[in-house]
Amino acid sequence: MQETVADSAKGATANEVSPRGGERRKLLAAPRASGGWRLGDWPAAWLLIAPVIVLFGIAVVFPLIDTIRLSFFDIKGLAKPKYIGIGNYLKLFADPAFRNTLTTTLIFTLATTAISVSLGWLLAMLCAFAPRRTLVFRVMIFAAFGISEAVAGYMWIGIFRPDAGGLLNTVIGLFSPGFSHPWLGDPNTALWALIVAASWGGVGLPLMLCFASVQAIPRTVLEAAYLDGARPGQIMASIMMPLSLPGVRVAIFINLLGALRAFDIIYIITGGGPVRATETVGYFMYRESMTQFKLGYGAAATVVLLAAVLIISVPAIIQRTAGAR
Repeated sequence: MQETVADSAKGATANEVSPRGGERRKLLAAPRASGGWRLGDWPAAWLLIAPVIVLFGIAVVFPLIDTIRLSFFDIKGLAKPKYIGIGNYLKLFADPAFRNTLTTTLIFTLATTAISVSLGWLLAMLCAFAPRRTLVFRVMIFAAFGISEAVAGYMWIGIFRPDAGGLLNTVIGLFSPGFSHPWLGDPNTALWALIVAASWGGVGLPLMLCFASVQAIPRTVLEAAYLDGARPGQIMASIMMPLSLPGVRVAIFINLLGALRAFDIIYIITGGGPVRATETVGYFMYRESMTQFKLGYGAAATVVLLAAVLIISVPAIIQRTAGAR
């Protein structure tokens, strides 16, 4: 049997010559040196990924499509759904409560992200000067990221208690005897107290991401800076912080999405109050759908939240994958 095989590195097609009729048939191309796929691998690849696609369709795609469909209906309790087109959206943006919710969501999202990422970035820079000695400290900070928001919420309720038994009132009372303030009951302070509580749990991830970015800096760069007489503050400001920006961008992206979709900690600490002062879009959706039984109206709020998430995530994903194949 005579075979004519092209160079496999170029991905050429191999030909086989039959001794009987001199018939030639094409063989599957050999895998390229760069790790290319063979045609025969595709059925196996689709078979392996099929369960994930099915589960993703059931758990994500179908509920998403059904939520968008429900947003075009007026559904109140067990009454028959009534198609109203974009009526829910028009009513939504004409609702003063929803407009206030949008403002609250914007403040909560930006403030929580700014505080958590800034603190995490600063702590990462400081820990980078003594990685081994700060290991326990970094583990403790990151552990807060893994704590359930419900558990963290009950802890912060104890801190912000309105009487003298609250930790914050007790500490302030040491300098101002008799001080007592309802931090979670005052509309002027409830949102900022909630921001502090949410930011506390979000510091761990930026800390680890920025610390990993600093550890990736070649030691020769830092050693050259030391030899040139640069001080630790100059090294941090001119070398470590600029080169750790990739980790900062990832931390901002993740924390923004987390703050935008926050629900558990709001439900536990304030329940959206007082007088809806801490109600975000996610909690507004829950209130209208689950407590007021306006399923179509709540679905419209969900679609608005989804649009906000896509506006933030899609450009970031495109930028991160622009050079990928």
